[in-house]
Amino acid sequence: MVATQDLVLNNFFRRRIIIGVENLPFKGSVVLAPTHRSRWDALMLTMAAGRRITSRDCRFMVTLSEMKGIQGWFLNRLGCFPIDQGSPSLTTLRYAVDLLISRQQLVVFPEGKINRFGEPVKLKKGLIRLAQLASNRDIDIKIVPVGLAYSEVIPKLCGTASICFSKPITISKKFKQSTNDFNIALSKSMHSAEQSALLAVGRR
Repeated sequence: MVATQDLVLNNFFRRRIIIGVENLPFKGSVVLAPTHRSRWDALMLTMAAGRRITSRDCRFMVTLSEMKGIQGWFLNRLGCFPIDQGSPSLTTLRYAVDLLISRQQLVVFPEGKINRFGEPVKLKKGLIRLAQLASNRDIDIKIVPVGLAYSEVIPKLCGTASICFSKPITISKKFKQSTNDFNIALSKSMHSAEQSALLAVGRR
């Protein structure tokens, strides 16, 4: 945390802006659902919602390809674990569900990959299915839409970074919304959060 937050993040960006922290649950089972614009996203999420803020770590679900080599070694120490998007293993799904059952904070990027220019994409179905699996154990899951933005499309030294948390969507055992309808609602909320973050860094 000293290396990533105090040294790297603090010295790379001139300003780091946090919006909507009142929407961030400080207890219970939480899934953060952020837009994915840069590899800096993980450090921004840890800074704004990690142990120093919520007293718990962000546990990231990332693609299998990102967990290779030196990058994989580094991501593993940031709290990341891999998932094969094409064929997710039962072990990975069980691990993610167990994190939620134990009231942890999980980060899932619904877009599935870095979408640098914010082009409209169809969100993956895994997030809602994961939340429903955990909610079947009689616990409520709060899904927080998150928007991230940087003063430049490709973040540069001494630039500005912003993160915005929207109001949580609660998934319970009684949740009846279809996967498609949920993803549409989540996508709109993520987009709205990102617009707020973009305005904060001087972009539209």
